[in-house]
Amino acid sequence: MLSAPLSGPLRATAEPPIPAARAWAARYAGGAGPALDLTQAVPGYPPPPELLARLAEAAGSVACAGYGANDGDAPLREALAADISGFYGAGVTAADIAITAGCNLAFAMTMAVLAAPGDAVMLPAPWYFNHQMALTMRGVRAVPLPARAEAGFVPDPAEAAALMDANPVRALVLVTPNNPTGAVYPPEVIHAFAELCRARGVWLVLDETYRDFLTEAQSPPHALFADAAWRDGLVHLYSFSKAYCVPGHRVGAVAAGPGFRAQLAKALDTWQICPARPAQTALTWAIPALAEWRAGNRALMAERARLFRAGVGQLPGWRLDAIGTYFAYLRLPEGAPDAEAAAESLAAEQGLMTLPGPFFGPGQQRHLRLAFANAGAEVLAQVPERLQAWARSFAPQAASPGDAQNAV
Repeated sequence: MLSAPLSGPLRATAEPPIPAARAWAARYAGGAGPALDLTQAVPGYPPPPELLARLAEAAGSVACAGYGANDGDAPLREALAADISGFYGAGVTAADIAITAGCNLAFAMTMAVLAAPGDAVMLPAPWYFNHQMALTMRGVRAVPLPARAEAGFVPDPAEAAALMDANPVRALVLVTPNNPTGAVYPPEVIHAFAELCRARGVWLVLDETYRDFLTEAQSPPHALFADAAWRDGLVHLYSFSKAYCVPGHRVGAVAAGPGFRAQLAKALDTWQICPARPAQTALTWAIPALAEWRAGNRALMAERARLFRAGVGQLPGWRLDAIGTYFAYLRLPEGAPDAEAAAESLAAEQGLMTLPGPFFGPGQQRHLRLAFANAGAEVLAQVPERLQAWARSFAPQAASPGDAQNAV
């Protein structure tokens, strides 16, 4: 037993959810077929050979073996600024960009700039669990902003304003397309939140990790960058992991104005020194060169969402409350146990690994999150059968076929 105490905020932080969920499957005997892991948002296809070759070449180069700039190599910052400017139809420059060792670190460093221990930050609930964990580790309180199924899991700016009256916050975080629900926030909602934050003197942190998987009809998702004052109150987060299938290389980015960036530079110098340089070199090439490949992956993800919706939509009793990009948010049938017990049982008895709603915050006891992005058609075809085989054990109240499909 340790005689010296450990960090109180770290001890108050929840255990990592994905390893916990995968541990349930260790009891699976294999009777339903191979285990299906739908816990983590992992691209279900490899990087293209050209990108892999450039990663290998850069990793073996003397140029990439030394330190680089704390905020990332200039060529990648320039390439990303051009990509952002083209995607959103607005001017963003390399001076606005900092490259980070993954988007999770980008968020953690952003919170270090914006909030001190004892402060509060508003997170829509259900939330991305690592966001809440990062706040707890620093002694920052997460203020839940309910995002409800009946509203498509899109939070309400008016409700946020009322909550701010009772809970002063330093920042408000939006994740769109959303993790865990897959919901895409309409442009007018994003703009209403931006106006609210500006009026209250609150920073808006907009995490758009999954923006590369928006359909053409959903792009651009907002026009915040067109406002000349965006640098005074907006912090934009981005990840290369999903769009380029390189999560193991840990490359993310922050776009923000000079005042924020000046303080962020201290966190960059302390926590990352510099992002890994081989991936930066390869991604500088990939941003313009792989535009068509990325578009093909966007179509592939849309097809996987269609297959998931079609399969689960035939299940009586289940309700698909939201689906998009990488995720499906599935309501348990009446009579089923609550989400954590359900997820454990599904993993141990059916070999189907999901994440229970309570991992994503309060009020989520009746939902499971399934990350279908890493699952091909042959895997997705097995999901409905395993869900229904499990559901027979408690004989849920019957519902007409199509309930789940018609829910979203």
